[in-house]
Amino acid sequence: MEKKRCLFCSALVYVATESDYDIYNDCYCAPDGNYSLHRESYELIHALSNPIKMQLYTSISGYIREMTDCGESVSLTFEDLDSIRNSSAIPVSVEEKGARLLQYLYRHSDKAGDAVMIHPLSQHFNLTYSPTMQELVYIIEKLREEQLIDREGMRFKLTEKGWSEAVTRAAGRKMKPCFVLIAGSPDEYADWSDNLLPKLEQCGYLPRLVNYSGHRREDHPTPQQIAESKLVIADVNADAPELFFDAGYANGKKINVVWTINHSRVDASQIVHHSLIRPTVWETTDELGAMLQQRLS
Repeated sequence: MEKKRCLFCSALVYVATESDYDIYNDCYCAPDGNYSLHRESYELIHALSNPIKMQLYTSISGYIREMTDCGESVSLTFEDLDSIRNSSAIPVSVEEKGARLLQYLYRHSDKAGDAVMIHPLSQHFNLTYSPTMQELVYIIEKLREEQLIDREGMRFKLTEKGWSEAVTRAAGRKMKPCFVLIAGSPDEYADWSDNLLPKLEQCGYLPRLVNYSGHRREDHPTPQQIAESKLVIADVNADAPELFFDAGYANGKKINVVWTINHSRVDASQIVHHSLIRPTVWETTDELGAMLQQRLS
């Protein structure tokens, strides 16, 4: 394997190749893991202005870190990068970024007071989607002053108050894995990412959006990943056999499957007449998100 510098965290790491993707191993974005980036993305990224690239690198590094830390595989194209950068799920305020650090400590703890090592800080400021280590240090001190965390050198602990805050933000439980299966254009992918995923997160789920249109088969969930999920949202607006197969597999595993369909496709689709599939009809993804929140709460 050759060595390359990760665009998003600048670490020089070994890179494997698979089909049209480069696989970065053990960079600061994915410690003890990896992520994939489509090779056609490089030229498009380099053509961006420097301010946009700086914002993009920060958002994507934080996204990769959070997803891989939650056990999710990450395979990205340029279209994915742009939708992630503009997603409402990316934290902007100091408070939102601090909440991500609380969630990280929560995922790595069994109870309040358990110590989690974060060392060196220079390799971990993407935990809070921060552009610099200085901002991470500021967030840490703010959380400490608010008595949400304790710090002993590089050992961090959630206080009882911090644990309660993390539990509340996780809807009272560990974030549950969830798949959202669609077959759509990049714009439709971005729409689902912006309007639906944050609402599922508010219900305590950690959603992974999978697009069965134009993506390689390796990006689709494995049977084991589906079996470990707690919820599957399957949108049946397009004819995507693999989407139906994966959703059907989840249903066979007694996993909660919510079928959905846009109102514009109801008359044209035969699937709504199937006795085993009664999809929720939606007009906008924002409306669908509200309906799912009500159903899942």
